[in-house]
Amino acid sequence: MAVQDMMKRVPVAEQDPKVRAKNFDEVCLGYTEEEAMAEAERCLNCKNPRCVGGCPVSINIPAFIQEVKQGDFEKAYEIISESSSLPAVCGRVCPQETQCEGVCVRGIKGDPVAIGKLERFVADWAREHGISPKSDAPKNGHKVAVIGAGPSGLTCAGDLAKDGYDVTIFEALHEAGGVLVYGIPEFRLPKEKVVKPEVENVEKLGVKIEKNVIIGKTLTIDQLFERGYEAVFIGSGAGLPRFMGIPGEQANGVFSANEFLTRNNLMKAYLDEDTPIQKGKKVVVVGGGNVAMDAARTALRLGAEVHIVYRRSEAELPARREEVHHAKEEGVIFDLLQNPVEILTDENDWVTGIRLIRMELGEPDESGRRRPVEIKGSEYEISCDTVIMALGTSPNPLIASTTKGLDINKRGCIIAEEETGKTSRDAVYAGGDAVTGAATVILAMGAGKNAAKAIDNYFKSKK
Repeated sequence: MAVQDMMKRVPVAEQDPKVRAKNFDEVCLGYTEEEAMAEAERCLNCKNPRCVGGCPVSINIPAFIQEVKQGDFEKAYEIISESSSLPAVCGRVCPQETQCEGVCVRGIKGDPVAIGKLERFVADWAREHGISPKSDAPKNGHKVAVIGAGPSGLTCAGDLAKDGYDVTIFEALHEAGGVLVYGIPEFRLPKEKVVKPEVENVEKLGVKIEKNVIIGKTLTIDQLFERGYEAVFIGSGAGLPRFMGIPGEQANGVFSANEFLTRNNLMKAYLDEDTPIQKGKKVVVVGGGNVAMDAARTALRLGAEVHIVYRRSEAELPARREEVHHAKEEGVIFDLLQNPVEILTDENDWVTGIRLIRMELGEPDESGRRRPVEIKGSEYEISCDTVIMALGTSPNPLIASTTKGLDINKRGCIIAEEETGKTSRDAVYAGGDAVTGAATVILAMGAGKNAAKAIDNYFKSKK
């Protein structure tokens, strides 16, 4: 590789925007072996790697990249697997640009090393060559229950299994994976190709997964203890959607992004099977996060003209830059600095349009972003037949309401120590979206990892 090229990352192949906007196949095609090795050459192998500190699960990034550079992809996978239970997932959906890649020294004068794309390559290579993580730890005789088979629960369970614990995950849905199967679309995260094998890798460590078990209804946490489990980790996520409370929000044709994406991703509505789904002709998605992008790009693939309405400017969009870029390429229309005030309906209560008001940015709020302020007299209407609310989610209150001594905050999130996941209830730990509210996959994984370590320390302290 020429010296001048070292400042630029090796580009990764993608489906053509005009083609992919009409299918649910994965957008990014990933690196070839030659491309991965060439990109790995750009890593400076820093003595004090900032990238490791930027990773919520502390992958030894320089070490695995050096193995990629040498062409030893199996060793690279072993290194990643020491820290991450879901590398093929993280390589696809982690916000690397604000984490490991965001602090990469290469990024000071050029492009940061494509750490995420390299992680994805290594994980995919391992899967294609039948390689999975191994654990030789002897069983220690302790039973731990994990609630939720999402990123946080899978990570906690996998790490505990590696330490010799007898772990069972209790999952409310009929498929394991949590948000990975119900929330993130196929074109970003293939289920059969990527998610299912990653879940199976956790099971190969000895973790058992019981599906269709709703903790708080099928079983309570107290009953888990009665069945011999000595510690419990709550990684139940945040699946309760939020709405604006504006007129017309209960009309036919208004959906939460959570319902819309679950029907499409988990229940495969896009395949025209038995699951009904609203295939609008003109869809308005309200929100600016990754879930809004997922909903918009899904609606587009179902044949709609799609508008994203967001009350701040593009600079404040919370979604990943890559997702915004892909949405624009595919034809999603961004109506920025605008906010809904009413959803319009016909005499049968079906959506016919949405009334918006223009906004301008004022002083920064507590989040550090400039506060959107309504411009009086600027209201106007646009026609549409579907509105999707992508405004975030909160934890379902079922577990907290059926568990004595488990403290929650005013947002309904379980209160837990950040470093350990310890809750107000003895031997009960929690992490991920159930504690923080809706956040990223990798942050949920980090919380699961911290809790697994804390649970291990809890048992050791009892000896």
